[in-house]
Amino acid sequence: MRNNPDTLRVLIVGCGNMGASHAMAFHQMPGVSICGIVSTGKSKETLNEKLGGGHLLFSDYAEALNATAPDAVCISTYPDTHEAFAVMAFEKGCHVFMEKPIADSVAGAERVAAAAKKAGKKLVVGYILRHHPSWIKFIEIAQQLGKPLVMRMNLNQQSHGYMWDVHRNLMKSLSPIVDCGVHYIDVMCQMVRSRPVQVSAIGARLTNDIPEGNYNYGQLQIRFEDGSVGWYEAGWGPMISETAFFVKDVIGPEGSVSIVAKDAGAAGKSDSVEAHTKTESLRWHHASIDANNTFTKQDDWIDLTDEPDHQELCNREQAYFLKAIQDDIDLTDHVEDAVNSLRIAFACDESVRTGEVVKL
Repeated sequence: MRNNPDTLRVLIVGCGNMGASHAMAFHQMPGVSICGIVSTGKSKETLNEKLGGGHLLFSDYAEALNATAPDAVCISTYPDTHEAFAVMAFEKGCHVFMEKPIADSVAGAERVAAAAKKAGKKLVVGYILRHHPSWIKFIEIAQQLGKPLVMRMNLNQQSHGYMWDVHRNLMKSLSPIVDCGVHYIDVMCQMVRSRPVQVSAIGARLTNDIPEGNYNYGQLQIRFEDGSVGWYEAGWGPMISETAFFVKDVIGPEGSVSIVAKDAGAAGKSDSVEAHTKTESLRWHHASIDANNTFTKQDDWIDLTDEPDHQELCNREQAYFLKAIQDDIDLTDHVEDAVNSLRIAFACDESVRTGEVVKL
């Protein structure tokens, strides 16, 4: 039963790092109320206390959905639940914000997209970098470097303690280059806006502490129709090196642009969620030279004053979600991009498992 028809009532599903941050964003937003919190463990009690208490708590998602009748659902659970949870929400007439990836299979992602379209409800997928001013600028500069582009990116995480538990649970359904890689594949696709034509990838299982047949280190390569190529590397676990774990670099005929994150890329930061979105500085190198092969322009160092922390980025994601609902923003391209980046990531996963180049 709603008290105020002008208030968007949101059901929080999943209370880990991302779920708690999204809940805090909703908690602080005018015109939004949290109508329930769902998790299978004790994290819902912890989050409830953090939000000041008084929220309805549930261990079963279907029960919570029926009991609270929300306007929107925020899904931050493990990827193997994303498809079913999102489809259930759409069938109940809810808008959905969900953490990436959109599903744990391409067919599942397509079913989620179709369910959103059929219900006429908004679906926003948590591509957090799309809301970061420095990453937006990084993409903008990359688009000025000419074609083809060479894109070099990684995010290796020397995970231990709680984060190793998180990563092991994630690897029950997805590899690092799928779960983490969709972010950076999405960035590459924004930079080139060209059709990906083939992928190749390699992977290694560096521990017996994950399911048989999965791997905790992977590297992928993408070739685009315009001749651009992209490389991404992701490894999770206590054995992962912290040397060069944070590489974000793009090269084109006109020069290059790099994220230079001296603090976020320092030792001990590789499994820090807070550090993963930091940019600190962008270095824009210009390739122009004179008759003596001397550079004619010095590198530009761009330090954006708007450097939101992880919580502020979640705040901005949810502000966009609310605006999409209130202003009826057309999210067709957003959803298609989410499905496309996952399709590419799974093609890379197929390449790891078969040892073959996969054509798209």
